[in-house]
Amino acid sequence: MTSQDSRTGAPGDRTGATGYADSRYEAVASRDARFDGMFFFAVATTGIYCRPSCPATTPKRENVTFHRTAAAAQGAGYRACRRCRPDAVPGSAEWNARADLVGRAMRLIGDGVVDREGVTGLADRLGYSARQVQRQLNAELGAGPLALARAQRGHAARVLLQTTTLQTAEIAFAAGFASVRQFNDTIRAIYAATPTELRAARPGRTAHAVRLAPADAPAGVPLRLAHRGACDAAQVFDFLQAGALPGVEEITGPPGRRIYRRTLRLPGGPGIAEVAEAGGGRDGGTGWLECRLRLSCLRDLTTATHRIRRLLDLDADPLAVAEHLGADPVLAPLVAARPGLRAPGTADPHETALRIVAGADGPGPDGKSRATGLVLAYGEPLTQPSGGLSHLFPEPAALADAALGGIPAGRREPLRALAAALADGTVPLDPGADRAEAERLLLALPGTGPSTAARIRMRALGDPDVWPPGDPVLAAALRGAGATGAAPLSWRPWRSYAAHHLWAARTPGPTAPGGPREYSGKRKALVRPASR
Repeated sequence: MTSQDSRTGAPGDRTGATGYADSRYEAVASRDARFDGMFFFAVATTGIYCRPSCPATTPKRENVTFHRTAAAAQGAGYRACRRCRPDAVPGSAEWNARADLVGRAMRLIGDGVVDREGVTGLADRLGYSARQVQRQLNAELGAGPLALARAQRGHAARVLLQTTTLQTAEIAFAAGFASVRQFNDTIRAIYAATPTELRAARPGRTAHAVRLAPADAPAGVPLRLAHRGACDAAQVFDFLQAGALPGVEEITGPPGRRIYRRTLRLPGGPGIAEVAEAGGGRDGGTGWLECRLRLSCLRDLTTATHRIRRLLDLDADPLAVAEHLGADPVLAPLVAARPGLRAPGTADPHETALRIVAGADGPGPDGKSRATGLVLAYGEPLTQPSGGLSHLFPEPAALADAALGGIPAGRREPLRALAAALADGTVPLDPGADRAEAERLLLALPGTGPSTAARIRMRALGDPDVWPPGDPVLAAALRGAGATGAAPLSWRPWRSYAAHHLWAARTPGPTAPGGPREYSGKRKALVRPASR
C-alpha cells in the first residue's frame, strides 16, 4: 500500500527518501497543524489516515506511510480518522502556486470539473490527452482524477450529512454521486461508517457568534472554511469592502464583526455566499472562518466552496510567505505588522476581469457607479433578493455587443473585446488556465495593456507572483523605500503578497480590534531529497 512521491520518484511511504520521510514524521510527532493539507500520514496497524496535527498517540515510525493527498491514502485502503477529520483541512498552497499540469489539474478538480465534464473534459481544458493527465496525477499524487474527485465528493457528503437535515438520497445526488449505492459504498470506504452512523456522529457545534444573514433567510449550508496559520481577515475584508459592488456584494457590521455577502453564478444556478470576519479555532496554527452557502442546486456545494476559498486565499501558506518576504529590509516591518496577510483572488474570474477592464474594480465612487450601471442594465436579477443582493454580474456574452452607456468611451471597445473573447473561449480564465498564455492573449486584445493584464493575472487567475507595472501606490512605496523600477527579484515567488503588503500599508482601512494573532515560533521546513 504505497503512493508515489514526485520528489523521490519512489513510493511515498517508508521506502521513500529517509531525510524527507523523517522530517514529515517529525511534523507528525510534534502535531504541527501548519502542515495539515500538505501531506497525510497513514498507520498500517489501525488502517486509518490522519492529518499531521491529529491529537491521537503518535504511532511508531515503522507503521507510518505518507501520502500527498487524501485520495491517495484512500486508494491505499485507509479510512479517514474520525477524531481529526483529515478531509476538513486547508488545501495545499502548492496547487495555487504551481503553473504546471498537476497544479492546473488540481485547481480544476477542486472547481468540480471532473464531476461535471468527466476526465475527458478535464483533459480538454488542460490541452492534454486523458491518458497523459491520468499518468501525471498518478505518478505525482498517487491518485488519478476520478479518485481525487471521489474524495472531494465524500467530503461534500459528510458536510451535508452533518450540517443539514436532507434525506440521504438527496445528499447523494447533491454531493455529485451517480447513485445512492455509489454514495453508500464511498462513505463506508472513506469513513468506515454508514451515512446514518456518520450523521449520528456529527461533532458538537457551538452557536455562531455573529448572525450570517437576515433572520427570515433560508438556512443554507453552514461551513467552517479552514485556513493554515494566521489569517489577517481584517485586511481581506478591508480590500473587499473598498471595491464591493452594490447589488452583487455587500459588507455589513462593524470592524471585527463584519459579514461579507455576495451572489455566485454557479453551474446549477445562482447562489449566495456569506462569510464572517470573526474567525475561530486557533489550534496549533490553524483556524477557520464561518461561512454559509445558500444554493439553488446543492450539487454546486463543492464548486461554491472552492470559489470562496480562492476569493479569500484560504489555501495560502502565510508562514512561508512571511519567512521569505520578512527577510527583506523594505518589507520586514510590514510583514511583522500583518502576519497572515492574504492575496484576495476571485469568486468569478470573468466578473473580475471585466470589472478591471471597465475601471470598475477600484474603491472610488466613479468605478462603483460604472459597475452598478453594468449590473442594473445587463445583470441577471435574483428571483428573490436577499438584503442588498439583487443581481448576478452580467455574463460576458451580454456585454460583447452592448452599448455600455455610463462606461467611458475609451474603455467601451476594450470591454467589448474582452467580453467577446471570454464568451467564445478565446481567452480562458478558468482555474486551470495557463497563466502565461492567458496573459499573452489578454495583451493581444485592443486596449488591454501590461498593467491591466497583470492585475487580471493576479486576481482572476490567483497568481502569487505578479507585480502590476505602473501602479501609483506601489511606485510611491518603492520610491519611499529608496527603490526604483520593478519589484526586487528577491521578492519572487511571492510578489503578489509583497504588493498587498504595500497596498495595505499605504491605504489603511478599518481593522479588527487587536489585529491578527502572530505565530509562536517558526515552522521547520521539510527536508526535501535531491531530485534525480
